[in-house]
Amino acid sequence: MARATSILLHPYQQPFLSSQPTTSQSLLPLISFSTLTTNKRLHFRRPFNTFYLSSNSSSICCCQITRVSTAPVESAPLPDCDFQDEIARLQSLLSRLSSSKNLKDKIRVLDCDSRVRQLFSARKIGFSRVVTSLNLDIYDLFLLKCLVAAGQEHVLYSEFDSFDTKYEFHRSSLKSALYMLVEMIENLDANNVGKVIKKKDAKDGKNRVLAPLKKLLRTLREIEQFYDCIGGIIGYQVMVLELISPSTSERHTLNWSHHLDETMKCQFLEIHVPKGLDLAQNTEYASQAALWGIEGLPEMGEIYPLGGSGDRLGLVDPHTGECLPAAMLPYCGRTLLEGLIRDLQAREFLYFKIYGKQCITPVAIMTSSAKNNHELVTSLCERLKWFGRGQSSFQLFEQPLVPTVGAEDGQWLITGPYTPVCKPGGHGVIWKLAHSKGVFKWFYGHGRKGATVRQVSNVVAATDVTLLALAGLGLRHRKKLGFASCTRKSGATEGINVLIEKKNLDGKWAYGLSCIEYTEFDKFGITDGPFYPHSLQEEFPANTNILYVDLASAEKVGSSGNADSLPGIVLNLKKPITYVDHLGIQHSVSGGRLECTMQNIADNFLNTYSSRCYKDVEDALDTFIVYNERKRVTSSAKKKKRNTDKSLRQTPDGSLLDIIRNAADLLSHCDIEVPEIKDNDKYFHSGPPFLILLHPALGPLWEVTRQKFYRGSISDGSELQVEVAEFLWRDVQLDGSLIVVAENIMGSTRIDEAGEPILIYGHRCGRCKLQNVKVLNRGIDWSSSENIYWKLDVQRFEALKVILHGNAEFEAKDVVLQGNHVFEVPNGYKMQITAGNSVRLDPIEKGMMDCGSWFWKYKLRGTHIQLEMIEL
Repeated sequence: MARATSILLHPYQQPFLSSQPTTSQSLLPLISFSTLTTNKRLHFRRPFNTFYLSSNSSSICCCQITRVSTAPVESAPLPDCDFQDEIARLQSLLSRLSSSKNLKDKIRVLDCDSRVRQLFSARKIGFSRVVTSLNLDIYDLFLLKCLVAAGQEHVLYSEFDSFDTKYEFHRSSLKSALYMLVEMIENLDANNVGKVIKKKDAKDGKNRVLAPLKKLLRTLREIEQFYDCIGGIIGYQVMVLELISPSTSERHTLNWSHHLDETMKCQFLEIHVPKGLDLAQNTEYASQAALWGIEGLPEMGEIYPLGGSGDRLGLVDPHTGECLPAAMLPYCGRTLLEGLIRDLQAREFLYFKIYGKQCITPVAIMTSSAKNNHELVTSLCERLKWFGRGQSSFQLFEQPLVPTVGAEDGQWLITGPYTPVCKPGGHGVIWKLAHSKGVFKWFYGHGRKGATVRQVSNVVAATDVTLLALAGLGLRHRKKLGFASCTRKSGATEGINVLIEKKNLDGKWAYGLSCIEYTEFDKFGITDGPFYPHSLQEEFPANTNILYVDLASAEKVGSSGNADSLPGIVLNLKKPITYVDHLGIQHSVSGGRLECTMQNIADNFLNTYSSRCYKDVEDALDTFIVYNERKRVTSSAKKKKRNTDKSLRQTPDGSLLDIIRNAADLLSHCDIEVPEIKDNDKYFHSGPPFLILLHPALGPLWEVTRQKFYRGSISDGSELQVEVAEFLWRDVQLDGSLIVVAENIMGSTRIDEAGEPILIYGHRCGRCKLQNVKVLNRGIDWSSSENIYWKLDVQRFEALKVILHGNAEFEAKDVVLQGNHVFEVPNGYKMQITAGNSVRLDPIEKGMMDCGSWFWKYKLRGTHIQLEMIEL
């Protein structure tokens, strides 16, 4: 009988290993959690938890869990203060507030709190006088009292506190000395000059307070209203303290698991490796799924969570010196956001070529105010005229910022008076926010049923069939949620997808797909790192945050009005919080903020059964998963390359290598010789071995692209850029740089009734044919220290450039093009280069102006797409 490795955790002991048989042989490897309540069948009593681990399975299941990210024990010392009394106080306060009928009743409840009474009762106290002088409305006063009741009165320190030295706000000796100095200066009234200065300083001081106080009130209002489902400002702080605070028994084990018995609410829990369609292996079914995705494009929307600050990229505007969000990273000659739209338009172009109809997908973008994210994204869309899609096809909605807290005491970090350090609350807020901002109704207004979700930093998510197959399966089988996944690399900062199996307290069994964040591995007893090459998380696939979601199902969760609308709440204390205070001093402290994970909306989509299912459970679930090769699913530009890391993982440099690997895989199946690409560490200091960048509208399905390329070679150190969809490569040998750029890659724009330019697919495209051509030039200067390859900012000795304006066409046949050349073809003309380097430039015939002198015709043949060249 197969046996499973188990980890038995006792609250008064360190974890130790033992062996335990399992009754579910078809669902391994697994982690099993026994119930913490007394149960006749399982015979476990409080406070025991049991984790079963094994290594020979193909399936998974999921339950709803409040997830708790914790810092490593050595970097997050246990706090000296007792959180339990504070949690009890705040929970009692929340209970009384929830039973209050109106705002005045709530304020009366808050006024009974000791902290609020102490700060607001005496009118002589500096801050109380400031509040009175600013004529704040009753709701603003309510917000400030919630802040104080939550134990965060230190956020309100200001110059006005010095008006009354009897109330000290627990000041440090240095702060007290500074306040005393302020008082001495303000009391210089020996002459009229002193009195004038005092009045002027008081007025300036009020003005200095007013702006940040109003900003603070806006932040508090957002927290109170958005997090109403967990109790607003006070509920936010309760959850923070609960996630930071270990129980008494947990302190003995140094295990920061957050009350698993209370959050799981089940008798039994196992997690298994999920089964799903492997797109790389089952190519026939993958083609069918992709066709379903193309066919269903008019029913699909696109969702981009762009609210993250992207701190690890260290991106700075070279002109202003201001920090920029990840969406603005200049990657391969365009911002990351432009790359997302480019991929989407490639799928729409494919739909047009097959069905002959225009399809514009509505795009919802979640932004934030971090690093001017919302303003910058809006400005980019406006500058690029909404990508030729019309402003009405975009919906931008801004997520609230939340306060960061210190890991030791749960206190809000501040940069100065009235200025807490705030960051985005994670991409999991997207579902509740989309409901409150009317995004779901907006999608329905466009006739959409489902949506694909991808993050801006993942530059390979739309490679080949991945996104189309994911959407196709979701639509075809009416699933509620789908994951695109792949193998996971040890040490990567990414979670795992799991299949959850649990027995509920009512005796029913629940199954579904979900994920465990990498910050949760310690809680689940999962090891990671180079010393564990066969550690458990390698058995499970990677969570890539590429999702299919049924819009109606997502809205039901987002509109629930309870904590379910904020899935996967975590407090990640593993990364330091870096900020600069009002004195210009930089701080880096252990801390975090409440974050939600959008993929854990899956915890709301479990299927229940009256008895346990031992096999074939996944096909009937409302959730599903598809797999592909890792480099075709996820490769992120998340962080700046640092020489101290010695790794290109999740850097723009490393993701560029994966783009090139994909291009090499694609072309090598076209009988084109392409140099081998070695491991990333070979290129840490040298850059990539060559560059191949192909516009996705050449496919985006590789099956389509491969019919446009046939035979030839690309030498080591060469560069190939093809920015045109109507393209032919036959027997081309490239040794150097070849760059083909069309102004109208997929079509041309027309002004619609609203006066906006709209891209019309297939209309007046640029075209290029290369047949029996040899390109020889010195190409890129690979020795230049100024080269930044992932930006496509490179120095070249020589290159062959073809620039196509409007509907221009370029053809070269039976020629050798040697040296540095630029062929720029004007709109309405066709340039031909033939044997003997004879160059002709002729106007395109009138009847061919719109469709061109030739074009690719796409035909469906079963589950495949066949191309035929039509020459007029």
